[in-house]
Amino acid sequence: MEHNTASIVSKVWSFCNTLRDDGVGYGDYLEQLTYLIFLKMADEYGRPPYSRAVGIPSAYNWQSLRSRRGAELEVHYVTLLRELGSRPGMLGQIFTKAQNKIQDPAKLYRLIDTINETDWVLLGSDVKGDIYEGLLEKNAEDTKSGAGQYFTPRALIRALVACVRPEPGKTIGDPACGTGGFFLAAYDFLLANYPLDRAQKAFLKHNTFAGNEIVSNARRLCLMNMFLHNIGEIDGESPISSADSLVADDGRRFDYVLANPPFGKKSSMSFTNDEGEQERDDLTYNRQDFWATTSNKQLNFVQHIRTILKSTGQAAVVVPDNVLFEGGAGETVRQKLLETTDLHTILRLPTGIFYAQGVKANVLFFDNRAASKDPWTREVWYYDYRTNVHHTLKKKPLRLEDLADFSACYQPLNRHKRQATWDALKNPNGRWRSYSYDEISARDKTSLDIFWLKDSSLADLDNLPEPDDLAAQIVENLEAGLNSFREILAAL
Repeated sequence: MEHNTASIVSKVWSFCNTLRDDGVGYGDYLEQLTYLIFLKMADEYGRPPYSRAVGIPSAYNWQSLRSRRGAELEVHYVTLLRELGSRPGMLGQIFTKAQNKIQDPAKLYRLIDTINETDWVLLGSDVKGDIYEGLLEKNAEDTKSGAGQYFTPRALIRALVACVRPEPGKTIGDPACGTGGFFLAAYDFLLANYPLDRAQKAFLKHNTFAGNEIVSNARRLCLMNMFLHNIGEIDGESPISSADSLVADDGRRFDYVLANPPFGKKSSMSFTNDEGEQERDDLTYNRQDFWATTSNKQLNFVQHIRTILKSTGQAAVVVPDNVLFEGGAGETVRQKLLETTDLHTILRLPTGIFYAQGVKANVLFFDNRAASKDPWTREVWYYDYRTNVHHTLKKKPLRLEDLADFSACYQPLNRHKRQATWDALKNPNGRWRSYSYDEISARDKTSLDIFWLKDSSLADLDNLPEPDDLAAQIVENLEAGLNSFREILAAL
């Protein structure tokens, strides 16, 4: 059956714009779309030639929505969301804490009617995925919703996956998976680069991916995103846990961990004091497998990721700058990471590529190793893609080709064949060079925060960035400064 993808996307978007006039944002719209598309696909799977029992009671299935209008539809929809949210497996995870955000029954009926016009099961997973990924990105762009912190730029994710080169039949974890970007990029990479047999395809669909996401909205979007990409079963168990991955080691071990843990330095929890006022308290995770006890969430994620890697496991993790230079627990974590893993690559990322402003981030690539009396890291290769690099989300977003030089320098097929592009005499502007373990361990606090390129805007007044790039840089720096002051204020 032929489907016009563009027309489906157009219909989905046009209705979103209609609802925005009623104050329904991208995030709320995306949630309702998730519920309704899931119910429509369950209905399609329940019919020939599939005829599957998908676990949705007839009183709360797709047809129960189609047969109602007006106030009766609105009341029934609210009841349906509540009932399905109490069910086990993926069904319950998708509908956990679900609420109706479309207050006009006529528009709810129109949305149901629009979704009903498409046979979603017959659509290719790439088509369904493109529609949903587009909605996720639009949602991330809506800065008021705060959804950007769960959305990592897809160009960055694809570049990291291409460097790590996951193999069929191996497991991939993400302890803070957001909307599932790393899983989907790895899924696409495996399909595109290997001729998978039946057993490998089954493993890819059912056993490859597992993760955690404590935010229910992000988790449901991740599950739907994975399901639309043909990962998991509509009536199967959820591959995404709602548990806080940092609380304990659940015993799972992965061949690969690909992650961008949430931004924000401190782990904290809300509580009510004796006066009935809401306060926040820093969380520390007392785990025997951690090298250091700290409330720094990013350092905890680095420690946790090392724990959940198999002894031959590989990781690519996005972390903010403070992980590279912070003292105390930070120094301990860096020392242990250098000793117990092969921390072979650090990619310094530019500002202006994340939806959360003011973020200065890096990617740590490290391979886990068995216990040894000698440090496993021999040298750390750096790629500086921050100095003299200017990106903005709208006018100059990060593209996959922007990271092509890094990928080439990384040498994914054999990283032991790397050649530096930096040379003090021949190429002082080279972005790729290495530092030995001895050089790094001799630095104050074992700091990994290393730059060697000169900022051309400071050296050459005739070659200043474009005004909008300069303004964006100023905004980024101010945001970063404000975030630092907020953390200081919270600590006080």
